[in-house]
Amino acid sequence: MDEAPDRPFLGVTRSLSGKVWQARSHDAALARRFSQQLGVPEALGQILASRNVLLEDGAHFLDPKLRDYFPDPSTFKDMDKAARIILDTLADNKKISIFADYDVDGATSSAMLRRWFRAMGAEAGLYVPDRIKEGYGPTIAAFETLMAEGVDLVITVDCGAVSTGPLTAAHDMGLGVIVLDHHLMPKDAPMPPTLALVNPNRPDDTSGQGVLAAAGVVFVLLAALNREARTRGQFKNRDEPDLIALADIAALGTICDVASLTGFNRALVAQGLKVMSRTDHAGILALAEVANAEPPFGTYHAGFVLGPRINAGGRVGQADLGARLLASDDSAECNAIAALLDRFNMERRDIEQGVQEAAIAAIEARNNDDPVIVVAGQGWHPGVIGIVSGRLKERYGVPSFVIALDPGTGEGKGSGRSVSGINLGEAIGAAVAAGVIEKGGGHAMAGGLSLRADQVDAFRIFLIKTIGDEARRLVTTRSLKIDALMSARGADRSFVDELQSAAPFGMGNPEPMFAFGNLRVRWAQALKGGHVRCTLEDASGGGSLNAIAFRAEDNGFADILLAQDGAVIHVAGKLKADNYRGRNSVDLRIEDVAIADNAESALE
Repeated sequence: MDEAPDRPFLGVTRSLSGKVWQARSHDAALARRFSQQLGVPEALGQILASRNVLLEDGAHFLDPKLRDYFPDPSTFKDMDKAARIILDTLADNKKISIFADYDVDGATSSAMLRRWFRAMGAEAGLYVPDRIKEGYGPTIAAFETLMAEGVDLVITVDCGAVSTGPLTAAHDMGLGVIVLDHHLMPKDAPMPPTLALVNPNRPDDTSGQGVLAAAGVVFVLLAALNREARTRGQFKNRDEPDLIALADIAALGTICDVASLTGFNRALVAQGLKVMSRTDHAGILALAEVANAEPPFGTYHAGFVLGPRINAGGRVGQADLGARLLASDDSAECNAIAALLDRFNMERRDIEQGVQEAAIAAIEARNNDDPVIVVAGQGWHPGVIGIVSGRLKERYGVPSFVIALDPGTGEGKGSGRSVSGINLGEAIGAAVAAGVIEKGGGHAMAGGLSLRADQVDAFRIFLIKTIGDEARRLVTTRSLKIDALMSARGADRSFVDELQSAAPFGMGNPEPMFAFGNLRVRWAQALKGGHVRCTLEDASGGGSLNAIAFRAEDNGFADILLAQDGAVIHVAGKLKADNYRGRNSVDLRIEDVAIADNAESALE
């Protein structure tokens, strides 16, 4: 059934999550040409047309190869320079250490570098700052520690681009630093003193690869290193480091940093997931085992199964665990670290739930309708504020910041998550430049900051003044884009398998969203964590579909699904292949629910 793009899909003007359902716009003629030219189902042609894929790029999109998208490393400012310095440092047998951020992007970036060094017959050190004690990015104290340990060259990954003070101190003390980063940098600020600063988002970079995560930047650097080493004749008696074998780690960092899965990122993730599904790396295999996950792995496994466990060490445990796990080939060590990370992840969930409940209570008590949420709490755990800010953003549909205040010092650490159309990194940078907060940065969809307790209100007012109008406009037009209307009977395994041709899905290539009209809940069960598993069936007595709604208690879905009172509902969600323990079935991941009686019928 075709839906007019200017009318609510299935007549849903306000779902339980407060959204209007709209058909994702596409060129119907282009969709048919995709289907005919590529020999794919019409639904897949429609998906390609709606993702702004050019007709001539269709074949590459469905089968992305690294060779078709790999950027020339020399187009990145300082990339060749960094490669030369690193190889010169190795040739002189000098000591190298990697300073990595404590999230998945930092862990994967450091792991790839350390594995490359090992393949070259060298061991690089590792320094991962404690999130609570040291905060984000390099500090003068950290550089002094590394200097005292005899380190000659520090390579920062996923951080450092805006750490002018610490980088200046490192320069003054004679410590060489190379920065590999991807975060936004001030356009008019002087470049910090480094041996090389590789960042596709530095103002003078012309690579056109600003959507890369740090893991992608590092992967390109490894290609530059191999090329330079090849030129120097260093592979006459040594095997060249296999970069494809590291693609799974690069893909993991790219997915977990919510980088746009277009162009090179898409090819890198597509190749990386293939490598990951072979489970050659002891660390990924150990993580999959503790999580009861089985290949083939997709973006869901990377982003919601493996990634949170790697992150857990930096949030509530030991900051370097994830980086050590991904760099190790020792099965016993990996199994022990994976078990520890799994335990930290469970602890993180409990802490997160407590902070989330407190944050929601504070927001509801104010009963405000601010277009930007800024909520702060004494003693909140800094390790979970990023996750909670993301939950609040989903719940309220506006950019959200959660700030953990230290009761003793009054210092606060904040994390924010944005909505499409609001560049959070720029907003935070503007707040720093205006002296409203102490420091901070990020990219379009996420950012972090430091401030004092007495700056919280001023920060909230600043954001409302600078991005409030646009955020208010966006929240009034919240919509859920629907790719197609499906029946429970039509959502079979063969259809889901065909959809995978358009994978990997993520930022920049959204996973297809399907609507199912006029359903009833045949069976439902509440699960731990506020989730609900259920079986849905066509109200007319047609087919049925297994489904799950994550965090259903938070978004109001649980009451409707668990009532099982025969109410007719419309459901929107994503179709997933279920291979667990040999199953060959389909699951619907419910994203939204609407009461059919409250919607204008579009099925008549």
